[in-house]
Amino acid sequence: MDIEVLGTLAVREHGVSVTPTALKPRQVLALLALHADQVVPVSALIEELWAGEPPRSARTTLQTYVLQLRTLITTALERGGDETRTAKDVLVTLPGGYLLDSNGGTSDVREFDRLAGLGYRAMDAGDHPGAARLLREALALWSGPAFADVAGGVQLDMECRRLEETRLCALDQRIEADLRLGRHRELLAELTVLASRYRTHENLHGQFMLALHRSGRRGEALDVYQRLRATLVRELGIEPSVALRRLQRSILMAGPEGAAATAATAATAATSAAPPAVPAASAQNPDERLVRVG
Repeated sequence: MDIEVLGTLAVREHGVSVTPTALKPRQVLALLALHADQVVPVSALIEELWAGEPPRSARTTLQTYVLQLRTLITTALERGGDETRTAKDVLVTLPGGYLLDSNGGTSDVREFDRLAGLGYRAMDAGDHPGAARLLREALALWSGPAFADVAGGVQLDMECRRLEETRLCALDQRIEADLRLGRHRELLAELTVLASRYRTHENLHGQFMLALHRSGRRGEALDVYQRLRATLVRELGIEPSVALRRLQRSILMAGPEGAAATAATAATAATSAAPPAVPAASAQNPDERLVRVG
């Protein structure tokens, strides 16, 4: 079974889609697919489908949705010529819940986690080219927001937020790796979009400031700080973090010739002052360490 959830939902058995079009069976499959090869409790499925107000027939109705999914799986098994398994072997009923057996198939979430983990370890080892490559491969698995075409309930909404956070962590570390490799000019277009999309994300703004500063665009780097500060004060009633304020001061005080070096020095200090938003990466060269403001 091949499972994709990092974008639109797609579940295939022997290359045949088993993804239903009906809303609630689609929710059931989405939750089972995300937790493939693990038992998903009936209580979690009921909460996903009906939040805190399940009908009296909730369990019976859930069984109907499972039956609909098994009908699709049966068709896929028949088309694939698989006579060794039945739909009940693929979508398994277990005490307290259901399990979707992937039978060793692919899962984009698992592959993302694997590649991102390798990327984080490469960062820890100071292998910035390897980290950038691995994290870029991990992020390429995303074709849009997780479960983009599924109208999720409580459980799926929570999982979407969790997955988005893992994506942002990988993105953050990939940008850091690229900055350490001196790719600040190549990052400017991407960071322009990210700073606009995540208007209160301090670390992305700090990376944007650093990339602009290293590109000789000191004034624009300071403008990014001022826009972020105004947004934080207006929307959240808070000031930027100490680490980001330190970076802003270093840029403000730096001359054109020493811009990059001064910003990097401030970034090193900021790293020790603020906890990392993602698994910490060691800095073999302090002048290359990126500001951590998350």
